[in-house]
Amino acid sequence: MALRGRTLQGVAIAIAGVSAITVGAAVSGGGDRGTRDQHASISQPAIVADGTRIRFPTRPLAMPDGGTRPVRSLLNTRGPMRFGDFRWNEDGVPIGTTWIRVDLSKQLISVFRGEHEIGTAIVLYGTDGKPTPTGTFPILARATHHRSSLYDAEMPYMLRLTRDGVAIHASAVRAGAATHGCIGVPQAFARHLYASVRRGDPVSILPAA
Repeated sequence: MALRGRTLQGVAIAIAGVSAITVGAAVSGGGDRGTRDQHASISQPAIVADGTRIRFPTRPLAMPDGGTRPVRSLLNTRGPMRFGDFRWNEDGVPIGTTWIRVDLSKQLISVFRGEHEIGTAIVLYGTDGKPTPTGTFPILARATHHRSSLYDAEMPYMLRLTRDGVAIHASAVRAGAATHGCIGVPQAFARHLYASVRRGDPVSILPAA
């Protein structure tokens, strides 16, 4: 469900209280962002990149209600991520509750198990006319094959978030595309995500800047 385009230029993850942890630097020129470069600039001690993860003592991650949620590791992407790229690695991550955080200002989705990130990707989201809602939503329904009756469009690996049809689903994530309010993710990433979540798992969406 591609609409109009946006120019994306770099992604940062802002961890509340640890603003020096910057995953990539924003490129001058403004606009939305569409790469994630995990060469972290870190000013605090006891933070270790072990090849697959950047680990640190428990830190609070900002959430849309103004609160925080603790995390202990992020995936080390080891280079920039661009449209269609994703990372997924759950090796060694203990059993825990799965939750999802979407930062529209960074155009980034992060999937966590407990306090550890297991997946991340650049996403598409809605336009001003059809914005993506913000807040925290439980997954209401799941379907590997779903077709939107409103837009007559396929929505593979659909995870419904609202009763009026907003969902996370597989999409052709590319430059110059947006959605009718849904969150579009790369197809291979969508398969991993679908297999890892259940109804009721929370999805927190932070607003665009």
